[in-house]
Amino acid sequence: MSKILILGASYGSLLASKLLFAGHEVTLVCLPAEADLINAEGFRVRMPVRGRAEPVEIDSRKLPGKVSAAGTGDVSPADFDLVGLAMQEPQYRSPGVRELLEQVARSRVPCMSIMNMPPLPYLRRIPGLDADALKPAYTDASVWDAFDPRLLTLCSPDPQAVRPPDQPVNVLQVTLPTNFKVARFDDPKHTALLRQLERDVDAVRFAAPEGPIELPVKLRLSESIFVPLAKWSMLLAGNYRCITPDGMRTAQEAVHTDLAESKSVYDFVYDVCVRLGARDEDLVPFEKYAAAAASLTRPASAARALQNGAPYIERADKLVQLVARQLGLRHPVIDRIVDLVDTRLHANRAEAK
Repeated sequence: MSKILILGASYGSLLASKLLFAGHEVTLVCLPAEADLINAEGFRVRMPVRGRAEPVEIDSRKLPGKVSAAGTGDVSPADFDLVGLAMQEPQYRSPGVRELLEQVARSRVPCMSIMNMPPLPYLRRIPGLDADALKPAYTDASVWDAFDPRLLTLCSPDPQAVRPPDQPVNVLQVTLPTNFKVARFDDPKHTALLRQLERDVDAVRFAAPEGPIELPVKLRLSESIFVPLAKWSMLLAGNYRCITPDGMRTAQEAVHTDLAESKSVYDFVYDVCVRLGARDEDLVPFEKYAAAAASLTRPASAARALQNGAPYIERADKLVQLVARQLGLRHPVIDRIVDLVDTRLHANRAEAK
């Protein structure tokens, strides 16, 4: 049994459900009201399963592992075998979270990010990339200063999930049950922990009325550090194109309203990843993404956050733009996206004053 600390109980509860199913111990760091509810009632993850009309509901209280929830000042990262980062990138500069993140770095416990925005130290693992030049894409790049890149890996948050607005905050609804794809650590010993978690999650079966069934959303370990970057093409072709000058649209509309433009953006980012060192087998072809996007009937989280007045959001759009510029590349649609997000964030900050 491993002890795993996850910062962020919303998206983090999806990974936590898989680890608890496999008998591991998970502590979720979250807001006080969330922590109180999870400690009193556990959490629920609702997940579609192929061939079943209704989603399966996973109740953390019925799983072999043990879950608890705590505030930022109530945990010691050194007590854990692995730390997961499942908050949105701007949250790491928040009081309390920032100090805990510093403790995570100082503890030298291996750390797995489950963010759309790769932590800056992870990008230092990519040969030839000037990570310092990418700092403007981060809300506050200094929160990552204490991290050793060798102790940090990236897990692509491919599964899509939302908290239903009419449900308590300890309920998560999976809308796209794809796999988590995690890159190896530099240290084989730390990678071995991920390999064990992968096997443990694979072995899980859900006790359904008709008998044990296999659940989707696996953990997939890759020897390539570029595999999690496959998400970049999806973010730029879909998520950030949900953002419009005066509102938002669904991911399905963003991708399929102008499929040729979507493919142009997607293929451009795909090529950026290949030039960094990715192989075709590390990435996802556009056709497969476009098929998945056909079922994404909600605006992406970045668009929803902007629409709700957020003064900061994850800027994977700007990150990809800056990476491309280091390679001497640019795409007019990506430039327009970055300008649009800059404009809307500026308006949100002015409104908040």
